[in-house]
Amino acid sequence: MELVNSEKRKSIVSSNLKSHISWIYVRHIRNFHAGPKALVALTRLEFWIVNVRDLARRVVRSCVSCVRYKPKLQEQLMGSLPAERLLPQQPFSKCGIDFCGPINTYLRIRGKGPVKSYLAVFICMASKAVHIEVVSELSTSAFLAALKRMIARRALPSDIYCDNATNFTGAANHLHELKKFMFDRATQDAIYSFCSSDFINFHFIPPRAPHFGGLWEAAVKSAKGLLSRTPMNTRLTFEELTTVAAEVEAILNSRPLTPLSSDPSDYGAITPGHLLIGKSLRALPERQINTVNFTNLQHFDVVTAIKQEFCRRWSSEYINELRARTKWSQSTTNINVESLVIIHDDNRPPQHWKFGRIEAVVAGKDGLVRVAHLRTPTGYCSRPVHKLALIPTSDLKD
Repeated sequence: MELVNSEKRKSIVSSNLKSHISWIYVRHIRNFHAGPKALVALTRLEFWIVNVRDLARRVVRSCVSCVRYKPKLQEQLMGSLPAERLLPQQPFSKCGIDFCGPINTYLRIRGKGPVKSYLAVFICMASKAVHIEVVSELSTSAFLAALKRMIARRALPSDIYCDNATNFTGAANHLHELKKFMFDRATQDAIYSFCSSDFINFHFIPPRAPHFGGLWEAAVKSAKGLLSRTPMNTRLTFEELTTVAAEVEAILNSRPLTPLSSDPSDYGAITPGHLLIGKSLRALPERQINTVNFTNLQHFDVVTAIKQEFCRRWSSEYINELRARTKWSQSTTNINVESLVIIHDDNRPPQHWKFGRIEAVVAGKDGLVRVAHLRTPTGYCSRPVHKLALIPTSDLKD
């Protein structure tokens, strides 16, 4: 292509900025949605426009097709931790639950194929203590039986938190049965009925928002990691899987809640086991201490002092560690009602993501919006703002 000399280029000094943007936008469409640099080069072959680089970037940012090809999802300041994670309380009085699996178990009978089993992972919101129950099948009765076993061993919880149905939508096909069971309307009604009879509040987090339940998601990840590294391809029976799950639970409850100190004179690190039985579940047996010379009052004072020391260290060491933020450290402008957005979908490429219009927003105590209710061509849904990308609608009109 013959280069056009600079003296042949027409200098556009017009103050009509809108006409400049419209002209560049037409060239952007004709040249297969070229990027800003290519658009500047193509424009200068015919005209010389002042601040053409800024105008080209503005055109590309305002192109719906380009934004849809590579949408920029919204971000918002990370919310404050819920009170359930910061207040001292009895272990498992407020807990989260998540399922993982399936895990194949065998009957050790010739000709019998494997049977699918699942793990129900309960985690205490305050102490990060973990309780694992092995579930033989995906049925309402099996889940309620696992919940009853947890309550029998860990006491009655006041609140239980769980993922929402569509968190499993982006998973592999073998999790379809788990999604279908856990969030079937009949299953949810049975769970609500059982929990309400025992005065348990059952909470579901917003759809497609696994970061709202990061505590139990991390517990499931740790449990699956330990299970997959050691047994690997071992053909376990249901009883052997129950034993392995109990040992994994003990290891998870022996992890330190705070960083370990390199000073040998410091106290040992606090673990969830300290809040369950007074020591790490993997600790060596302690020597017998003669308490003949202790009176009942002195013994009570010693036990009370130990419990208060655990509570003080938990508040001063562990709670301070939770203040750290690795992402979403700055607040951004809230999305507005009636805004047009692209809805992130884990199973489809960006060009096939659905459009939606915001019907309502849910603001937190700090006034920042983190969840939005949307109207889509197929119905209504709720999504966190981190799954939404705004569509530019006004830049080309300025």
